[in-house]
Order: sequence, then C-alpha cells, then structure tokens
Amino acid sequence: MAIRINNKIRMNNHYKKNQLIATFLLIVTISLVNINIQAKDRYNHLYVDLPFDMPLLERPQFPDNQVNVRDFGGISDGVHLNTEAFEKAFSTLAAKGGGTLIVPSGIWFTGPIVFRSNINLHLEKGALILFSPDFNLYPLVNTVYEGLDTRRCQSPISGRNLENIAITGHGSINGSGDAWRPLKNGKISRNQWESVVKSGGVLKDPNYWFPSESSLRGEIANANTPKKTFTDADWMSFKDYLRPVMISFIECKNVLLEGVLFENSPAWNIHPLMCENVIIDNIYVRNPVYAQNGDGIDLESCVNSIIVDCTFDVGDDAICIKAGKDEDGRRRARHTENVIVENCKVFHGHGGFVVGSEMSAGVKNISVKNCQFMGTNVGLRFKAGRGRGGIVENIYIENISMFNIPTEAFLFDLYYGSPKTSKIPLVDETTPAFRNIYVKNLNARNVNRAMFFNGLPEMNIDNIHVEDVIITANKGAELVESKNIQFTNVKIIPKKGPALILDNVENMKVVDLKYPDMMKEIVHLSGEKTKNINLPKDIKDDRIIKK
Repeated sequence: MAIRINNKIRMNNHYKKNQLIATFLLIVTISLVNINIQAKDRYNHLYVDLPFDMPLLERPQFPDNQVNVRDFGGISDGVHLNTEAFEKAFSTLAAKGGGTLIVPSGIWFTGPIVFRSNINLHLEKGALILFSPDFNLYPLVNTVYEGLDTRRCQSPISGRNLENIAITGHGSINGSGDAWRPLKNGKISRNQWESVVKSGGVLKDPNYWFPSESSLRGEIANANTPKKTFTDADWMSFKDYLRPVMISFIECKNVLLEGVLFENSPAWNIHPLMCENVIIDNIYVRNPVYAQNGDGIDLESCVNSIIVDCTFDVGDDAICIKAGKDEDGRRRARHTENVIVENCKVFHGHGGFVVGSEMSAGVKNISVKNCQFMGTNVGLRFKAGRGRGGIVENIYIENISMFNIPTEAFLFDLYYGSPKTSKIPLVDETTPAFRNIYVKNLNARNVNRAMFFNGLPEMNIDNIHVEDVIITANKGAELVESKNIQFTNVKIIPKKGPALILDNVENMKVVDLKYPDMMKEIVHLSGEKTKNINLPKDIKDDRIIKK
C-alpha cells in the first residue's frame, strides 16, 4: 500500500514538474513572439497620418553568430593599431554568413574599417573606436562628395553594395577630424589658435591654418569640388586636403545606426548615399561648432529612410537631405524619396533641417515632426542655385520649436552659391524648383528674421502653406519671387519694420494674421509682379504700404 502511494506521489510530482516546464516554455515563447512583434512594429507610430505612401521599415536581422574583436588580436589600450584585428573579425564573421561583432569597453585605436553584409558592429558600454590621425592609412578612393563624382581619402568606416548592416550599442566613434580640418582664427579662441599654429602645419594667410603643405595645395587648386581634370600626380600632391566623410555607406540596403555617439568627423559625419531602407535611431552626432563641412547626417539619393529620436550638435548643417549636384547629379538621376524625421533635437548647426543645396536629382515626400532647434543659424533651410536643376516637392513639416536663431526661422535661398544677375535665364533642366511645402505648428522665439523666401524670377517658389505659426523676431517675414502662398493663423512679432514684406509675390492668401497692436506698417508691398494679394479685411489700408 505504501509503495503504491509513493509511486502515485512521484507520478504527481513528475506531472507537476512537466506542467511547470511546459508553462515556462510557453511564457518564453510568448515573450519572444512579443519581442519580435514589438521589433517589427517599433516604427508603426511614425506612419500615422503620414501624407504619402511609404513602405513600413523593419530593422535588419542578423544571424546568431558572435565574435569579439579581442579574439583577433585586438588590444584596447588606445595605442595599439587595431586595423588588422577589425579586418580579420569582419572577414571571419562574413565567412560564417554574418552576425554581431562585439567591441568591448576600451579605446580601440584603428585605421579604416571596411564593412561586410549581414554584420552588426556593436559597441558595448565604455567602447570608443578612435580612428588614427595618420593620413597615410587612408588611400584615395573614387566616391561622391558634395554631389559630385570625385576622389577622397577612404572613410574611417565604409561599405559599398551591401545588405543588412548596422552600427549599434552604447559606445562612441571618433574620427580624429581635428587632425584633418583647416581652421580660421576668428572661429576659435586665441589660446586654441596659438596652440594649433605651434603644433605644425602651414598658414595660407595669418588667419587661415592648414594641417600640411599637401592640404594647402588642395585649397589653392580648389580640389574640394574640382572644375577641371587632375592627373593622378595632382591628386596625390594634395591628398591630405581630401578629407573623408566619417561613415560612408554607398548603394547599401537595410542600414541601421542606433544608440552610438558619432563625433569629430574629418568632413561630414554620416553619409548614406544611394541607399535603401535606412534607419537612424537614437544616435548623438557631434562636431565642434567651428568644424568646416562638419555636417551631422547627409542623406543623399536615398529611398525609404527614418531619422528618429536623434540629437545633433555640429559645425555645419545638422539633418540634411541631398540628391546630387548639377550635371553629375542629374546624370545619376537618383532622387531622395520617402523620409521621416521625428523627435530630433539640434543645438549648433548651420541649419536644423535642410534640403540642398545639392538636390539636382530631386527630393520628394519628406515628413519632419516634433523637432527642436536650439541655437542653429537657420531653422528650416531650403537652398539651391541656378545650375542645380531638380525639383523639391511634397515636404510636410509640423510641430517645430526654435530658440535663439541668429538668421531665419524659415528660409528659401535660391541664390546659394550663384549671384544675382540682371539677365533672367530661360527655364531648362538646370533650373531648380521648390513647390508644395507645408509648415504647420511652428513656434520660434528670439529669431533675427521670421522668414525669408528668396525665389528666382524665372522659377518662383510655389505653393507654400504656413499655418498656426508664432515667431518673435527682430524683423518680420520677407517674401520675394514667390507665388501661390497661403498663411493661416500666423503671428509675427517683429521688433522693427512690418510683419510682412512682399516683393514680386503673386496669388497670396493671408487668413488671420496676428501682429503687435501698435504696429503702424503691417504689410509692405512692392514689385511690378505683385498681384492678387488677399489680406485680412481688418488690416486698414493706411497700414498697408505700397511702392
């Protein structure tokens, strides 16, 4: 009898144990499924009320293989050169079909890193990849820079014609850009200037320093955007001048950058070029305020991209959309299309959100929402010039806050890099066009000029809608060579001058314009082309000045 009871107890315990194991496995399975669903649905909220069709992007997936750069001879002492270790790690992981390359805590001093498909470069907490300032480690390569086919030094991190690549984690990447960049005396402190000059290099003039004779030769030859053909000997003679972008991914598909600090780039910081399905999520991009060409991210000729929850503090344009330059850009005919920018913060920068000036293949379907620009030279910056060509259209901007903007909150500059002339050229493929742009819920405080639309007489800025805007500024909004403009519920509080200055503006409708009660001159009209200006009836005629 006792034996039977014991057997029964053992069977019950075994049954309960199996039940617990089954329940545990079920919970784990459900958790993994939920995690997978959450990963797939992570960006769904960005598509709510999106005003254009765009495929739902998913993060790239990687095989379970893992390797550590230490396993390939890597030493994280900040002195040992780890170029070979990174190369061995990438090639070994690629031979396994891909996976994750772990970079643990430490200073990983290295030369250029070349990516492979299906690899996630993961920087753990405390990891710093520091690129060597030795120019000899970076050979000349054929590439595209500032929209033109050219040669530059190899980028610290590069990849071409790849799929499923990522840089993730909690670490930092430093491009040693201070070794590459020229400096102007007026942009840094006296102590910084004296220290830089004493460190070596050469002076072009008493206030313009270059890191080497080779670098100065490139400046004299105008090699940044060359207008003539150079020999191989020429290129080598000014090689130091050809500063690389720090992260260069060209014609890649399924790209993810997440969680990492990218800083101190030789030229632009991050440059996805002709890529598809790009996700930039929660990164910090930093350059000194005086960094020449120290852009944050330049998304060029890319299709389907997300830039979300990122912070920028840079020396040139922060979030910049491009699409090739002039004849080279039109010949490539690779436009930028379908971009979501959401919840990004920009501190220093020439522009907070920028389109151009390289946009010759066209830019369309861009959504920018819930961003803050705090101290950028310009807030929203659209720029091009005669000769560019290209159409920028279907841009939707909403919920933007700005503070301490020393120029304009909202700018169209169609004379960027091209002076005004008395002769108006005919419209052809080289004529840039900006149209169908919608700005809603913009609040800007402490701005120099509220807005400046500086269009071309042969191709006016066209169909711009501005709604629910409040701007406090030194000067009001000035519109030149623009047509089919609508302002709705716009409040402009200038310290001096009128709220609106319109010069050669056609077909403009203003509904519910707000301005200081004591303002004597509210609207200033000029230009022989100015016509069909529909102003609110509560603005008295004696407060509208016509010239």
